[in-house]
Amino acid sequence: MFLCISVNPAIDKRVRLTKLLPGRVNRVTGVQAAAGGKATHVAMVLRSLGAEPRWLGFVGGSSGQELLAGLRDLGIHADPVPMKNATRNNLEMIDDCGTVTEILEPGASVSIEEICAFESACDAVFSGAHGGVTAILSGSLPPGAPKEFYARLIERAHSFGARAFLDTSGEPLKLALEAAPDFVKPNREEAQWLTGKLIRDPDSAAAAIRQIIAAGPKSAAISLGQDGLVWKPPSDEKFYYAHPAKVAACSAVGSGDAALAGFAYAAEKKLGTEESLKLAAACGAANCLAGLPGQLSAAEVRRLRELVKVEVVVP
Repeated sequence: MFLCISVNPAIDKRVRLTKLLPGRVNRVTGVQAAAGGKATHVAMVLRSLGAEPRWLGFVGGSSGQELLAGLRDLGIHADPVPMKNATRNNLEMIDDCGTVTEILEPGASVSIEEICAFESACDAVFSGAHGGVTAILSGSLPPGAPKEFYARLIERAHSFGARAFLDTSGEPLKLALEAAPDFVKPNREEAQWLTGKLIRDPDSAAAAIRQIIAAGPKSAAISLGQDGLVWKPPSDEKFYYAHPAKVAACSAVGSGDAALAGFAYAAEKKLGTEESLKLAAACGAANCLAGLPGQLSAAEVRRLRELVKVEVVVP
C-alpha cells in the first residue's frame, strides 16, 4: 500500500494570461482548478502508474470538500482528518511566454488536538496494513504543526514496519533526517541549504547526497530540475545520474512530486537501479506536459523513459 500523507494540502488553481503586469488589472484567458499539494500530486502520479494509493490529509471548509471531491473523481481513496480552518488555495500563473509565477498560501493553522488526531489516523493505517505500507510524507507543514512532526511520523511508520519516503524543506527536513527515512528527495536549493555546499553539477550533487545520507537516511536523490536527477540507492555504494528527456514544458510545478512517486513505485515493484532512475526521471518530465500538476499521462511516462540515459557519477 502507498499512503500519501498530506499535512498541508491545497486546491491548485492554474490561470493563464497574456502577460503578468504587477500593479495593474490582469485578465486571465483560462482557469483550471484541482486537488493539490505535494502529497496529492504524488498520489495522482501513482494512480496514473496503475497503483491504488491511499491519501490521508487535513481537510477543512468548502475548499476541503472540493479537495475530497477531486480525489474521488481521480479514483483515489481518501482518509480525511477534519480541521476547524479551511483548506488553503495555491495559485499558479502562466503567461504566453511560458513564465510561471506561483503564489502559495501558508495553510490554515492546526491545533494540538488536530495534530494528535492526525497521528492517530496514521497509526490506524500503519497497524492495519501489518507493515506493508510505503508512507510518502511530502510538502510543507501548516502553522501550528511542530517542526519535528515529520520526524515523529517517520518513527511511527518504522515502529509498525512501514517504509517512509520524505520530501520537505527547511528545519522539518533537517530534523526528519535523524529519524532515518528510507528515502529523501530534496531539490538543488534544499540540498544546498542542508549541506552548505554549492551544487553545480552531478558530481557536486553526489557529494551532497553523501553528506545528507551521513545524517541518517538510507537513500537519497537530488533533483536538479531540467538538468536531471542524481541518486544513491540504499544497497549500492555508487551514485547514478539520469540525463533527462528534453520536453517543451508547459509548467514544471509538481515535477519533483512526480519523480518522488516514480521512486516509490519503483521501490515497491523492486525495479533495478537503472530502471528505477529512468522511471523517476520520466515521471518528472511527463509532468511538465500535464494539464495540471500530477495529472500526467502513463503513455508519456513510457515514451520518455526510453529517452532517459543513466551513468555513474563520482563525488
